[in-house]
Amino acid sequence: MKTQRLSVDHLRAPILSTVALSVALLAGCASQPDKDVTAGWSPNKLYAEAMDERNSGNYERAIQLFEKLEGRAAGTPLAQQAQLEKAYAHYKNGEPAQALATLDRFIKLHPASPALDYALYLKGLVNFNDNLGLFGFISQQDLSERDQKAAKDSFEAFKELVERFPDSRYAPDARQRMTYIVNALAQYEVHVARYYYRRGAYVAAINRAQTALRDYQNVPAAEEALYLLMKSYEALGMDEQARDARRVLEANFPNSALLTHGLRRDSSPWWKLW
Repeated sequence: MKTQRLSVDHLRAPILSTVALSVALLAGCASQPDKDVTAGWSPNKLYAEAMDERNSGNYERAIQLFEKLEGRAAGTPLAQQAQLEKAYAHYKNGEPAQALATLDRFIKLHPASPALDYALYLKGLVNFNDNLGLFGFISQQDLSERDQKAAKDSFEAFKELVERFPDSRYAPDARQRMTYIVNALAQYEVHVARYYYRRGAYVAAINRAQTALRDYQNVPAAEEALYLLMKSYEALGMDEQARDARRVLEANFPNSALLTHGLRRDSSPWWKLW
């Protein structure tokens, strides 16, 4: 009796069929989107979970949940609250651009919102914290090209808050930060003026000192601005202007140590202004 021999092709067929089936199953699984675990959640549950994530420091997850809540609760106060909470989460997550974009959108869409004072306060705070580095005078680099836009934007947001909502719970802190920003911006100009003066760029020093005196009134930095103005005029041989600057300095700061001791090697840190 002859033994029937199976061909190689016969043996291969079921193996190929099994592989093809497995590939098809895998492809089908891969094409299915991840299931949204929040699909059955109520807006209140979604908000509670998002806040839990935010309070735990899981800001990325919180942002995702607040975005879902915005869509599901559209047109309600809860959606507005989600926008503000999302902006705060972006801020805490080190994403100031996203935070500001969210706040600008909120302010534009909800000009009559009872939370508008908080939106303005948070906008000021984002810029305030994001750009205080431009006042970091610790390094010895040339600071003359640093951007002050964000600090000024911060001031404007706080200013709008205190003017429109003087009794807001956020107004006292906003006023204090405004004073700080003005002092810091003036000190910034004086720091740059000092930088130029020490390098013999007297015209540039005069320009920056004049900017500090013109743009920022009644600030501590005015004393050094006047002194630098006087010394720069003296260095240029502009005696009349130097005498005028000295008279103003003596009238406003009669006990100025600068007139007797000159510039200190290291001026007081700017952060002691506030």
